[in-house]
Amino acid sequence: MSDFRKLDVWRTSHALVLNVHAAIKKIHGSDYLSLKSQMLRAAMSIPTNLVEGVGQKTGREFARFIRISLNSSNELEYHLQLARDFGVMEADEFKSLLDQTVRARKMLHGLLRSIGRQPPDGGQKSSPRSSRATGNDASRNPQRVPSDLHYEPD
Repeated sequence: MSDFRKLDVWRTSHALVLNVHAAIKKIHGSDYLSLKSQMLRAAMSIPTNLVEGVGQKTGREFARFIRISLNSSNELEYHLQLARDFGVMEADEFKSLLDQTVRARKMLHGLLRSIGRQPPDGGQKSSPRSSRATGNDASRNPQRVPSDLHYEPD
């Protein structure tokens, strides 16, 4: 897959970035500049790593970028918690952004599982020299990024 826009999780996480951006505009005071910056950076990292990941040659490489997106969603959740606890974000806005973050994270986990279920050779016929015979499955049979990824959350 080369078009990240086809991923539902990218669309969800892109919307999350836009909503975080709108929320941090409401946070005032120089004491919170770092928090605002970190919130936006963590939010932006989620779809950004998906964009970078879909361009990778193997599913294993794509999975690495999905994991980075997952870590960024955890980081964003903590920054949202801080904003709420500092009293600079209303409870309803916190809840909405937290729900969106959790939804994106669940979708990322689903995408990661679907990458893991792909055949090691991307569905291609294996060669006579199988990875088992050579003992080197990573270099002999790299997992290809599937071209039909389309994940719907549970």
